[in-house]
Amino acid sequence: MKRNLFILFLSLVISTIAFAQVKYAVIPETPRPGEPVTIGIDSLAFYNPAREALLFVNGKQIAKSAFFSVSAEAAKPVFLAAVITIPSTINPGDAVIKVNSEAGLVLEIPITITARDFVSEVIELNPTLTGIRTDPDPKRIEEANRLWGILSTNGSQIYHTGFFVPPVSSTRRTSFFGDRRVYKYSNGTSDTSIHAGVDFGVPKGTRVSACATGKVVLARNRIVTGNSVVLEHAPGIYSLYYHLDSISVSEGDMAYSGTQIGLSGSTGLSTGPHLHWEIRVSTENTDPDIFINRPIIDKDLIMSKIFN
Repeated sequence: MKRNLFILFLSLVISTIAFAQVKYAVIPETPRPGEPVTIGIDSLAFYNPAREALLFVNGKQIAKSAFFSVSAEAAKPVFLAAVITIPSTINPGDAVIKVNSEAGLVLEIPITITARDFVSEVIELNPTLTGIRTDPDPKRIEEANRLWGILSTNGSQIYHTGFFVPPVSSTRRTSFFGDRRVYKYSNGTSDTSIHAGVDFGVPKGTRVSACATGKVVLARNRIVTGNSVVLEHAPGIYSLYYHLDSISVSEGDMAYSGTQIGLSGSTGLSTGPHLHWEIRVSTENTDPDIFINRPIIDKDLIMSKIFN
């Protein structure tokens, strides 16, 4: 009995020491709703490597993301990283990111979610577009389930960890990330939704390019999003391109930053020619502009924080 108590006490002491010695970086420390947060941890800081990062708000788990190894040199892991997005529906206030290993809790990182305003818009749909949103089409449900299966997969390949580039040269936007939408149906009813990406108001036939190097994991026509392409860039990180007039790549292809993946159009649930560009991080809608302005994994900044 005494021996068991001693072992338990010793384990707690070791865990406490390891917990205190874990060095980490969190970028940014004061994120806004819709913004991705990158966590970097020294891979040798504790016995059991970090497995996942969990976001808690008011004691409730809101989001999670898996850790993966990041190298400064080929095949040489330097640190573990995870990217987790603050959902765009979260109110400002204090939150906690909990880092777990196979053995349990490794680290708690306090963050502060700051306020953000979103645009509201009303979209009127004709009978055809109303039907796309409201008719119980089994094929549409099948397509949605297939896409969700792709977005909820954390692969092991890292194709890109740097900056993203806009998929079109035009800067004209007709809708923004996180827009609070009201759809007015032709039958007199309405529904609400949150816009998951940004819409570029470009003419039909505009060249659409990959925002970064990635593998084509979906390239096909879908009922709601029309001709669609999805690229995988890193574990759990995807870019999506909707309503294309035509598709220039096939599933399984590698697309490189600037590679043409299609031409813009107005297919699917669309009220006019445009490109819908969307980023998902562990299934969560993520503001695409963030990765234009900072890399997915800022290696130099993370390493300066965890190795100094």
